[in-house]
Amino acid sequence: MSRSAHPAGPRHADVLPEGHYAPPPADLNALDEKVWSRTVTRNDDGVVTVGGIEVTRLAEEFGTPAYFLDEEDFRARCRAWAHAFGKDADVFYAGKAFLSKAIVKWLKEEGLNLDVCSGGELATALAAEMPAERIAFHGNNKSESEIRRAIGAGVGRIVLDSFQEIARVAHIARELGVRQPVQIRVTVGVEAHTHEFIATAHEDQKFGIAVADGSAAEAVRRALGHDSLELLGVHSHIGSQIFDMAGFEVSAKRVVRLLAAVRDEHGVELPEIDLGGGLGIAYTSADDPREPHEIAKALTEIVARECESAGLKAPRISVEPGRAIVGPTAFTLYEVGTIKPLEGLRTYVSVDGGMSDNIRTALYDAEYAVTLVSRVSDAEPMLVRVVGKHCESGDIVVKDAFLPADLASGDLLAVPATGAYCRSMASNYNHALRPPVVAVRDGAARVIVRRETEEDLLSLDLG
Repeated sequence: MSRSAHPAGPRHADVLPEGHYAPPPADLNALDEKVWSRTVTRNDDGVVTVGGIEVTRLAEEFGTPAYFLDEEDFRARCRAWAHAFGKDADVFYAGKAFLSKAIVKWLKEEGLNLDVCSGGELATALAAEMPAERIAFHGNNKSESEIRRAIGAGVGRIVLDSFQEIARVAHIARELGVRQPVQIRVTVGVEAHTHEFIATAHEDQKFGIAVADGSAAEAVRRALGHDSLELLGVHSHIGSQIFDMAGFEVSAKRVVRLLAAVRDEHGVELPEIDLGGGLGIAYTSADDPREPHEIAKALTEIVARECESAGLKAPRISVEPGRAIVGPTAFTLYEVGTIKPLEGLRTYVSVDGGMSDNIRTALYDAEYAVTLVSRVSDAEPMLVRVVGKHCESGDIVVKDAFLPADLASGDLLAVPATGAYCRSMASNYNHALRPPVVAVRDGAARVIVRRETEEDLLSLDLG
């Protein structure tokens, strides 16, 4: 046998020992409000509804797989973030989580700003008539054409990510006769994950300019030296799916220390600080996210305390929730295809989507919940792995979950909390057609991003 080969027995493919997963819930038909959007419920017939519409009816009209977005929930979350931070702070929705022209319209109507990180996201924002002054433009390697378009449109801020970009933006702004507002993205040496933070060695990444070695201070010097740049402040982002504010406290201390050094060297108090996003949501019942008002209170108090200690006027705070707004507002609806029991292990349930509509499980080992939504069942729970239809053994939608033992082909399953990063990271792997996004509100449903067609695929293939 080749040394590179090994026998793949029945417990190959990361089948873990009994007990690594949570026990089955007391009621398989229950809908945990932490992971479902606000208008999701079961009707008297046992069918799950969203915005007052049964999922069975939605499947008939729009097909599966499909993303269904609770518009009222999305708008309510926008309002909650705006209210929590008030008029003395700025909330920028992070468009990378999910962006469409309808989303831009809702953001505009609910008073939120928009953060984009590519030319395509900027084009979407402008096409939907988001006021350019309410747009922030991120990215670690913005092209000259992207920068030129952003400055020409009048975006409210460009976040600078390198020395080269400082010079590039300054040159283009001067050429266009504009004094461009900018922030400098700094790396503070803090990486935050769900319930812990590690404050060492995280300058080793592609984003930002390091504080620890003096590079961030040099970036400030260079930006202040360009008349075509208006330096608003600094930007810091410490991680994703964060539940604990401890990492933000360490980050704020280091950012404020930098602001104090800028004041001492240049006699300038920078007026803004952006603490980024990455705030967590509940993907499963085990997750316990914080509410916007709790986050706002914690961040405001941290910054105020650190600035008072440094003798600085508290700067205007901005934050960038993306997942925290759109993530909980949508679910993905699938139809069950094949069901394959493996005795002593688990049952594999194949659905009509997979890694092309949700790459996060394969990419990040992400965990999701899943529920039978086309009916209720009193059957015993069975341990399942929900998988897709792609030619990859890693094509897993939900690694471990309990579903009723009478599950059958044709049943509808829904995976909640798929509003963020699922459609925006969707692919055409195996020439799959990317699903539609359907907005549901007050008994009405409308497509805001249509399902791809075979004609769409073939139109790009020039033969």
